[in-house]
Amino acid sequence: MDAVAFSSASNPNAAPFPSASPSSGAHRFSIRGPRRRRRPLPALRSSASPSAHAPASHHDVVVVGAGIVGLSIARHLLLHTPLSVAVADAAVPCSGATGAGQGYVWMSHRTPGSDTWDLAVRSKQLWEDLAAEMDGHGAGGARESLGWMKTGSLLVGRTSKELATLEEKTKVLSQAGISAECLSASSLHALEPALCVGNDGGAMFLPEDRQIDAFQAVSLIEKINRSYSPKGRYMELYNDPAMSLIRSEVTGRVEGVQTSKNILYGRKATVVASGAWTRSLLHSFLGPNCTLDIPVKPRKGHLLVLENFNRLKLNHGIMELGYVDHQGDNSNSVHLSPKYKEDDQAAASISMTATLNTKGHLVLGSSREFKGFSREVDKSILKSIWDRAGEFFPALNNIHLDIDEDKEIRIGHRPYMPDGKPVIGFVPDMSNVLIATGHEGSGLALALGTAEMVTDMILGDLGRVDFTPFSIENRFSGTG
Repeated sequence: MDAVAFSSASNPNAAPFPSASPSSGAHRFSIRGPRRRRRPLPALRSSASPSAHAPASHHDVVVVGAGIVGLSIARHLLLHTPLSVAVADAAVPCSGATGAGQGYVWMSHRTPGSDTWDLAVRSKQLWEDLAAEMDGHGAGGARESLGWMKTGSLLVGRTSKELATLEEKTKVLSQAGISAECLSASSLHALEPALCVGNDGGAMFLPEDRQIDAFQAVSLIEKINRSYSPKGRYMELYNDPAMSLIRSEVTGRVEGVQTSKNILYGRKATVVASGAWTRSLLHSFLGPNCTLDIPVKPRKGHLLVLENFNRLKLNHGIMELGYVDHQGDNSNSVHLSPKYKEDDQAAASISMTATLNTKGHLVLGSSREFKGFSREVDKSILKSIWDRAGEFFPALNNIHLDIDEDKEIRIGHRPYMPDGKPVIGFVPDMSNVLIATGHEGSGLALALGTAEMVTDMILGDLGRVDFTPFSIENRFSGTG
């Protein structure tokens, strides 16, 4: 799962927009709250004339959204073009899906030949390049600056049928050029003694998969972006929600964005990278007569974090095979009964994921459910996550879990797309407005590749990765 820890029930009715990130120095035994106070996003308005009282600034590109995707787009533009960039967000970075995940930069749960495969391969390479650059700088290198860990990944199964599936996946990935090995239960035990998959199970091992820390990565990208501020090429406006698009009264062309406090003119492009909030934001931007409907919606997830956990040793990132299906609507993982009927997909599903980060915290997941923008902690889901982990790690069954007192809980909203792939491209009939959303739980992993793609689109260049699968044109209502 790629969302920051929110307070368990401090404000379950808070406005459904990204907010503040948790303090890296939060108390150990607590459900961590935000570092900066959450500010509800005011009601958005359709396109309007700019206010005469708001300060105006001029840029080449305006990016709405300061998650990992939006900030990475700004970074790529700053590093690889002479363009200037402004980033605006309703809150602060790591407030949404970015900060509530486990930081996978993995290929184990991807499928060669799928629409997202080339983007995932390219984005992983860009992360590898950035990590190598940071290692070249010394001072802790990529581990210190990105939370970069060369853990490799284990996709595990517990039955002979699941092992057969893993053997086939290993073959397919190997043919696609990915280093992959299928392990029997005994070979797996040698790598991960605490992990139990039974005599019939096994795993697919990808030694080149990596792990990253979202907060450290975002901090580094912010630092890079801010280095261009003295040159007049970068501006960031946090806790300043986008209110409306600014259009030319003569041509109707989008000229920029009006936020709650500022007017941001974008000479070349406006990019909307606001994650799960993109759908409602676009409806507000484009007005009641808009026929474009990008069906991105929030998919809520819980993660359980045990700080400085020394009762279980992990050598790799671990994910059960059911997680692969769990990303879609047909899951082989555990399903829980819905408590209410917000939509017909309200039931939660649980798949075991387990990682140790650079701080020694054990991160267990993960859940997926459709409950709107609810941030309320569901203790039954946390218990299911714990119980599911205990099925794979018997040592956990001897530990009492006190959800109320002892744990950090991360809740976030993945930007889910029904067809399973992001939306990256120009809005039809708006030649200078782009969308970049719908990455679901892969925002962190796909961010750098998405940023490169958006930059190529803005410049009118051919991309390293085919744009076509991610286009809006002919994909949604009102775009044919």
